[in-house]
Amino acid sequence: MSVESKDVRRLDRVVIRFAGDSGDGMQLTGDRFTSETASFGNDLSTLPNFPAEIRAPAGTLPGVSSFQLHFADHDILTPGDAPDVLVAMNPAALKANIADVPRGADVIVNTDEFTKRAMAKVGYAVSPLEDGSLDGYHLHPVPLTTLTVEALKEFALSRKEAERSKNMFALGLLSWMYHRPTEGTEKFLTAKFARKPEVMKANLAAFRAGWNFGETTEDFAVSYEIAPATTAFPTGTYRNISGNLALAYGLIAASRQADLPLYLGSYPITPASDILHELSRHKNFGVRTFQAEDEIAGIGAALGAAFGGSLAVTTTSGPGVALKSETIGLAVSLELPLLVIDIQRGGPSTGLPTKTEQADLLQAMYGRNGEAPVPVVAPRTPGDCFDAALEAARIALAYRTPVFLLSDGYLANGSEPWRIPEVDELPDLRVQFATGPNHTLDDGTEVFWPYKRDPKTLARPWAVPGTPGLEHRIGGIEKQDGTGNISYDPANHDFMVRTRQAKIDGIQVPDAELDDPTNTATTLVLGWGSTYGPITAAVRRLRAAGEEIAQTHLRHLNPFPRNLGEVLRRYDKVVIPEMNLGQLSLLLRARYLTDVRPYTQVNGMPFKVEQLTDVLEEVLHAH
Repeated sequence: MSVESKDVRRLDRVVIRFAGDSGDGMQLTGDRFTSETASFGNDLSTLPNFPAEIRAPAGTLPGVSSFQLHFADHDILTPGDAPDVLVAMNPAALKANIADVPRGADVIVNTDEFTKRAMAKVGYAVSPLEDGSLDGYHLHPVPLTTLTVEALKEFALSRKEAERSKNMFALGLLSWMYHRPTEGTEKFLTAKFARKPEVMKANLAAFRAGWNFGETTEDFAVSYEIAPATTAFPTGTYRNISGNLALAYGLIAASRQADLPLYLGSYPITPASDILHELSRHKNFGVRTFQAEDEIAGIGAALGAAFGGSLAVTTTSGPGVALKSETIGLAVSLELPLLVIDIQRGGPSTGLPTKTEQADLLQAMYGRNGEAPVPVVAPRTPGDCFDAALEAARIALAYRTPVFLLSDGYLANGSEPWRIPEVDELPDLRVQFATGPNHTLDDGTEVFWPYKRDPKTLARPWAVPGTPGLEHRIGGIEKQDGTGNISYDPANHDFMVRTRQAKIDGIQVPDAELDDPTNTATTLVLGWGSTYGPITAAVRRLRAAGEEIAQTHLRHLNPFPRNLGEVLRRYDKVVIPEMNLGQLSLLLRARYLTDVRPYTQVNGMPFKVEQLTDVLEEVLHAH
């Protein structure tokens, strides 16, 4: 077959999954393909999925690492339910992923790895490439390892070193198949391996060899074009961004808009560590990062920084929140602004460190001794983590309170195109520190009362230590209203508990936005956090099929939006999909006495659109 006769087909969307051993570089391959796709102008959504072990046993099912990318010429919301193309680097990758692949899809396998020993390790008695079990797929057997080693024979590399570049060969082949730009990857490899010129040249050669293989082999008769998503994006400058990176940038933006130094007291924990890594790079923006010896020291240092007048942050995941709970209670008592960022993962205990879950909502709401109310906000997409960070900072600073921000592993590691905002679009978060006395005693003496409150927000003054005349005592024991002196008076304690609750209840948050195009729907689907993408995609699919269904999505989980009760009462049926056992459903039932219907999943993965569509369709037609 001549190169000229190859067919080019136009698609509106495609889902690709790269899968291999956790040492095969699948995350890097996916990242590079994603970056080129973003620069081309497609809308996209990604789902990295990898083992918790640093180096899981090679060739085993638990050791499989994958990266799924959905990209399109229109607005999309999820990484896709099922891959149109699976690239399987070994038998384990094939076995772990083939059940997700629909019949008729392309399956590209590295035949070099299908040895008897490797197949036996995952339970293949005979080769799946030869026993007919893959007849329903477009199977492309490619000796990736052999081709890579052959392409690199001119370089002074051992066979093992040469084999490591097979992921770049696969990336080159897929870049040819889907008309992806190559310049960005070539620049990336040149920069990444600048100190190892031989490795750099080898990776570049493998990448180009993969591209050329697609161009010349008869096995790939078709390549595909997916046009840029010109109508999906408002005008602006865009970049691909993950949730953790967006969160880090949001925190820096919040500190600049508040004109306060940013202080992060943290302890590394999956999947939150990236925020610590990123913020440590930005000392030029007045960011201080402290990697503490444990979770308790991390939040203790952050709370000290809040007392000292910084925008203070601590980042963690569910197990770390448990350790930080006493200090969060202290922050409630001291009434100081502190951002507690929880990137949720599968639990309980150590649970599933690299998988996603939304099961920390009740812990964020109630996981402290005594009455210790804390506001809770949750981003809905990776890019939205930027805005959620600004909103959490607004509440913390204006109301002098710790604030929970609940992201999760799916948002943290997933990515999407994000419009870089103009600085004048960002909120003004500046606060006034106390500068002098704020109370006059009966004898006319002017004094500073650290717990005298703003009548509108009920926030207490924020006095930076060392300001003359504003010396005051802090600690965990109950304070007297106004003076802040230690108090064991029952009536005072009752008053302080109710006042702290009233402060949180009175936080001004936007109304819940209702999406009900016909205003005649009788079923509402309500979500929070990262379920936004799958829910919205399912709602779009149902509406396209002629169904009437309303949707609302909550960013503020404490306090709830003022209009939420009214919204819930409008509908006969309310369905709440959650990646837990129904925690938001429990809160809404208790608060609004409404019979919401939970639909729950806790398998460490996000909801699939088809799954939600089927469930919602069933609810719509149930009598």
